[in-house]
Amino acid sequence: MIRIIAIGKKHESWVAEGIGRYQERLKRPFVVEWVLLPHSLLPNDRARQEESQRIISHLNANDYVILLDERGKIIDSPALSKLLLVPLEGSKDIVIIIGGAYGVDDTVHTRANFVWSLSQLVFPHQLVRLMLSEQIYRAQEIAAGKPYHHE
Repeated sequence: MIRIIAIGKKHESWVAEGIGRYQERLKRPFVVEWVLLPHSLLPNDRARQEESQRIISHLNANDYVILLDERGKIIDSPALSKLLLVPLEGSKDIVIIIGGAYGVDDTVHTRANFVWSLSQLVFPHQLVRLMLSEQIYRAQEIAAGKPYHHE
């Protein structure tokens, strides 16, 4: 099971439609569950800290945690497939975290098993959700040896 924790409002309709297209194609163990946590009403650093505490409260000790951060490591789709497959085959749940507008604090960075950057560019959170959904589907297809991904 893959759980995605995202700070922010519910999926906009165009995002929900796109995510739905990929999620209906996902099979165990690549099934995704979304946990949407509202933005903090506090300013700047206090928002980051409050949101990070709420994220941490949703993690279990055995979860394999992947933090999305533009300063993280850039990997290609086959590497992502391997990154996801190893914990899933080891019966671990994966939690992918999309922080809020101010990012996350050191407690979340420290807890992360892997810090991943989709790109050095910064994207809107709604678009990141859709891109992440597609990449999880792509990872599933690569793991199954299907022709969705071309090298």
